[in-house]
Amino acid sequence: MKYLIMCEGPNELEIIRLLLEHEQLIITEDDLLNLIPYHARQIGNNAAVKAALNLYHGDVHVLRIGDKLNDELKIPREYKGKIKDIKKYCTKPELEMLLILSENKDSDFEKVKSRISPKTFSKENVIYNRIRYNNNTVFYRDYYGERIDLLVDSIKRYKQFKGKHKKDELYLADLLK
Repeated sequence: MKYLIMCEGPNELEIIRLLLEHEQLIITEDDLLNLIPYHARQIGNNAAVKAALNLYHGDVHVLRIGDKLNDELKIPREYKGKIKDIKKYCTKPELEMLLILSENKDSDFEKVKSRISPKTFSKENVIYNRIRYNNNTVFYRDYYGERIDLLVDSIKRYKQFKGKHKKDELYLADLLK
């Protein structure tokens, strides 16, 4: 059995890569389909995911990671017997909440959250090594790459901070060791 990690965006993918590299997840790269996570919202329109599924002949469990997982994962007919489980790991309202928590700016954000998104707040308030957050994947690697404990702590704090997701949605914290 292998896991297929499908990340909604490149930033979610980078966070998962960092966690895998630092062995912070309950699964390892060896547990992954083709040894990597993917940037993909759906199976049918992603050639790399389809190729990996075609090469592997065992059961597959799908882990979807993103902030907007409203769309149902459509399983192409040829993979229906292979995909045994689908779990959603939600980063609502946005992945930038991790940066806000890492910077201990959650109380500042709470004051303005009704009129400003976490992404916009982060662009205005998060600076690392004299570089302002700009929704760039490289920023996440620079920010957390040598500070993986800060990332792990922020993921755990996010679960406490957020409260409840929908009943079929889990947290990134649920994937941590």
